Amino acid sequence: MIVGSISENKGLEKRVSITPDLVKKYVLQGLKVLIEKDYASHLGFSDKEYQTEGCDIESRNSVIDKSNILLQLDIPDQESLAQLKSGKILIGAFNFYSNEEKLKNLANKKINIFSLELLPRIARAQSMDILSSQANLAGYKAVIDSFSNFQKAIPMMITAAGTVPAAKVLVVGAGVAGLQAIATAKRMGAIVFATDVRMSSKEQVESLGGKFLVVEGAEDLETKGGYAKEVSEDFKKKQEEIISETLKKIDIVICTALIPGKKAPIIINEKMIDNMRAGSIIYDLAAAQGGNSAYTKIDEMVEKNGVKILGEKNILNKLATSSSRLYAKNLYNFVMNLYDKKDNKININLEDEIIEKTMVK
Repeated sequence: MIVGSISENKGLEKRVSITPDLVKKYVLQGLKVLIEKDYASHLGFSDKEYQTEGCDIESRNSVIDKSNILLQLDIPDQESLAQLKSGKILIGAFNFYSNEEKLKNLANKKINIFSLELLPRIARAQSMDILSSQANLAGYKAVIDSFSNFQKAIPMMITAAGTVPAAKVLVVGAGVAGLQAIATAKRMGAIVFATDVRMSSKEQVESLGGKFLVVEGAEDLETKGGYAKEVSEDFKKKQEEIISETLKKIDIVICTALIPGKKAPIIINEKMIDNMRAGSIIYDLAAAQGGNSAYTKIDEMVEKNGVKILGEKNILNKLATSSSRLYAKNLYNFVMNLYDKKDNKININLEDEIIEKTMVK
């Protein structure tokens, strides 16, 4: 049984799906590992390092032809997909909601596709949860990048020449990315506020030292899976009022609010930005899905009335080594859930909720 991975389009995606430390784990389970030449050299992982752990290096075409399981981040290019034969298994983070038709067409060719952003939020799936592992790093990096663009000190400083006040940060959305943003901003000495449509987030925010902005009606806006629901117009109005007043005293805003499969909700509108202080920063982690802030543009810094609005398509390219290690471990755990070591075969058991929910049909 062979597990393989080919290089991504490095202009768009710098993360990889197999790291050297995971090669050894696959080999110990009785699996063979294949990658193409210079697979992760851009991250400082040499081919020799992979080979030392028991990995074979072959051509791109050979990896695709020989691998029973192909591990990726994005959907491979058309040429590579054309080589995939029926019965092969393709696993990755394929953004099912945006690529549903393309993925279903592949599935119709008898290619078994698993898109891990569809993973159910159950305890047994936590070790495979790519959304959590990657969002955790994204929340951290958004704070670091925001602070690097902010032209004032972050923590309060008392000096003989006077006192420098602490920066005030608002985190919009208290999921995994938002909670890490709160924790990171607090460690740096900022005063942190947070808001979320899920009332259950209040305790988590406060446990990290943040101040939770309560919006009336928030308790009803959580799905069974723990995700935020789309809000009503009445709720939007109440949320707008409390955020609008808070923003007048905020220095940095980190936006993380997403609804699976839908355009990101606009939470910071033009009027709110007009009332913010010049020199403030908005970092929009939801940029790739339309953004939580007015004026957000992917991979651009937009300045409105002295307020800088930043958004990137893939912030994790800036932490590609760390995010690859976590992503690769998520994939390993998913493969082990599919793999029957005793019989050396893949067992696609659709009675397993993890397999059933992630498989493209």
